[in-house]
Amino acid sequence: MSATRQPRSVAFRKEREGQWFELDRLTDKALRQGLKSLDAAELHRLPVLYRACIASLSVARRTAMDQTLIAYLEALAGRAYLAVYGSRRSTRGALRRALFEEFPRRVRALGGELALSTGLLTLGAVVAWTLMNLEPGWYDAFVNPALAGGRDPYASTETLRSALYDGADHGEALGVFASFLFVHNARIGLMCFALGFAAGIPTAILLFTNGLMLGAFLHLYHSRGLLFELVGWLLPHGVPEIGAVILCGAAGLHIGRAMLLPGRRKVRDSLARAGRHSAIVVAGAVVLFAIAGLVEGIFRQAVTDDTARYALAGFNLLWFFAWLFVAGRAGARRGVEARGVEARGVELRGAGVRDA
Repeated sequence: MSATRQPRSVAFRKEREGQWFELDRLTDKALRQGLKSLDAAELHRLPVLYRACIASLSVARRTAMDQTLIAYLEALAGRAYLAVYGSRRSTRGALRRALFEEFPRRVRALGGELALSTGLLTLGAVVAWTLMNLEPGWYDAFVNPALAGGRDPYASTETLRSALYDGADHGEALGVFASFLFVHNARIGLMCFALGFAAGIPTAILLFTNGLMLGAFLHLYHSRGLLFELVGWLLPHGVPEIGAVILCGAAGLHIGRAMLLPGRRKVRDSLARAGRHSAIVVAGAVVLFAIAGLVEGIFRQAVTDDTARYALAGFNLLWFFAWLFVAGRAGARRGVEARGVEARGVELRGAGVRDA
């Protein structure tokens, strides 16, 4: 009996071992470098070869072929299963993909909400500027005295100027101040997001009132001939900070939109979907708040040269817009192809694994 089994096993191996070797090569590449390392042809080939391997294993078991061949196919099928359904990814790689691929794509998907969030903040600034042109006393209605720190219409021009340039030697206290700013600003951003469930109305109000404060602050320094100096002081930390507030506002407005316009879904399901979509945007915004806190607490007062401040502001604008509107585009097509492989593998999970 063993004499008749060996030729059948050898013939069986010769007919299929080319596919097994190819599957072994693609599996090894996918497990070590991820599915993105495969080109389009390899991505489509991998599940086909996996299914053929499962079929070969099923035949080998039913016909009682030699155990060495069965063990080889079992090991190959197990590794290929991991490649198709759970290709191993390092924590560093997952973090990089979340920050530089998934986050910017989610931000770009909120185009309408981003425009509305920016518009509400800008509208608040314009309204405050216009009202203060008519009556400077409006400043007290727009700016919390605790945040103003003495920078109000009653302060002298020299006092306002000194607030922009003094503090280079505060050393240790600046780190504590940076931590405070991070917590404070992150709380505002998270409120913009969390309050979106109330049809987005509280989020819109919060964005508008923040714009009022910004506009009042700008007008105060403009009235003293210090607008250029103020913008140089504000922009280095303002780019990530205001950008983060706008992102959180857009995420909150997206939640509100999901509640008001759930489409064919139930409101609960629509809110859950919008929440998952917006959560990564808010996570990225928290990173921006952290950057803003460091810049505001350390660089802003440690560097008092206007040229250096504007240089950092320009650099921040460059990486900020590149991150949000350029990053992640190159990998979009491969991401779709990888998801296609996983989608095609759904029937393999059922039929193929059952055969095994």
